[in-house]
Amino acid sequence: MSDVLSSPAGPGGPAAPRSSAVVAVLAFAGIVVSLMQTLVIPIVPELPKLLDAPAADTAWAVTATLLAAAVATPVVGRLGDMFGKRRMLLVSVVLLVAGSVVCALSESLAPMIVGRAVQGLAAAVVPLGISIMRDELPTERLAGATALMSASLGVGGALGLPTAALIADHFDWHVLFWASAGMGAVALALVLLFVPESQVRSGGRFDAVGGVGMAVGLVSLLLAISKGADWGWTDGTTLGLFALAVVVLLAWGLFELRTAEPLVDLRTTARRQVLVTNLASIAIGFSMFAMSLVLPQLLQLPAQTGYGLGKSLLTAGLVMAPSGLVMMAFAPVSAAVSKAKGPKVTLMIGALIVACGYGLNIVLMPEVWHLVLVSCVIGAGIGFTYGAMPALIMGAVDPSETAAANSLNTLMRSIGTSVASALAGVVLSHLTIDLGGYALPSQNGFKVVMALGAGAALLAFAVAWFIPNRRPAVADAPVPAAQPSADTSKVG
Repeated sequence: MSDVLSSPAGPGGPAAPRSSAVVAVLAFAGIVVSLMQTLVIPIVPELPKLLDAPAADTAWAVTATLLAAAVATPVVGRLGDMFGKRRMLLVSVVLLVAGSVVCALSESLAPMIVGRAVQGLAAAVVPLGISIMRDELPTERLAGATALMSASLGVGGALGLPTAALIADHFDWHVLFWASAGMGAVALALVLLFVPESQVRSGGRFDAVGGVGMAVGLVSLLLAISKGADWGWTDGTTLGLFALAVVVLLAWGLFELRTAEPLVDLRTTARRQVLVTNLASIAIGFSMFAMSLVLPQLLQLPAQTGYGLGKSLLTAGLVMAPSGLVMMAFAPVSAAVSKAKGPKVTLMIGALIVACGYGLNIVLMPEVWHLVLVSCVIGAGIGFTYGAMPALIMGAVDPSETAAANSLNTLMRSIGTSVASALAGVVLSHLTIDLGGYALPSQNGFKVVMALGAGAALLAFAVAWFIPNRRPAVADAPVPAAQPSADTSKVG
């Protein structure tokens, strides 16, 4: 690989145009992967008829993606550190295309679930992209680029809903997956053309036992959280999965501490800056997803309820879309604040903005523009927080551990979104009104969920207070020169 690709350059230097291409391509790949979060939402109510299967079974088309992503993200991140981040990025995008094609060819439930699970295996694209940026970009561009890459998670989710609704309204449902396969193929080609392979690697042997243990523990935990409302929180299956998750994850943690080359270096994870940032990430993930649960329902509920706005799914998606654009717009602002005050301050500011957005939502509900405003305010806060978290993580870990550390942070956010979905489902199923014999979520139910979203954001603010006050902003840290593949000593 040429020096232009592998070596940072100063402002206006020869690497500047290529660096811009790398950032654009990686951000595009992140948006394509995050589209998978909302791709099936427009057709979920129709899946039982489309696939000739019970509704309880078709729900696995969503659950399978969640579980596969949870397992793949830390595993692929570790493999990226060991064998090459670009290589694993390409593998992830290929899996996305393959899963999309399987879904596009599906006419029954089993291949749809398989395809959705394979799509979920591509979830590590965003943390891999952030890690590639750390290795390849000039120092002065790194903070803004990683903020943009991190925000692509929210951007894709926000833009995916109206796009998917538009396709579902005007074309056969299979076109949704052909479109995702096409975008994945474009992302694959662009990565091959513009993204270099980093020479910063940890080497070593893959911890297969740790991978299996983590997979069993995470699947048990997330399956219990995501299906507990359907099965019953006191059902034997739910409680058994929770118990299995606790036992397996404790045993896995002990094993990881004793193995020479662990899948997840728990000693690094236990460093104050990494640990506290990951805890804050769980709360931020909860806050972000609460908006995605509340606003579309408020927009689509019948006007006869007195608080629903009676809009179509497409309109609901269009209302949510500006929040994704705001996240992207605030990525450079987040980077500037991190450079001036440190990413800890950026994270705390973002958490407060999110809390204010939910506070507005509690009092501003009757008009469509109210919800546009609320989604944009919350989107701005998410843009701040998602820009700060990778800077905090990378400021505390060795370059050879970047992909694994960022992947774990992404997993923490995913756990937060899963908890948000489960808790909001419980609240909205218990606080209801009767309309024509149908139980619908009440206005008070939505307000409780909004209050929980605000509370989660304030919790993230409080947790972030305990991040060390020094400024380990990634913009202030030197970018390591490309090195040959070798074991890299750990940072104490």
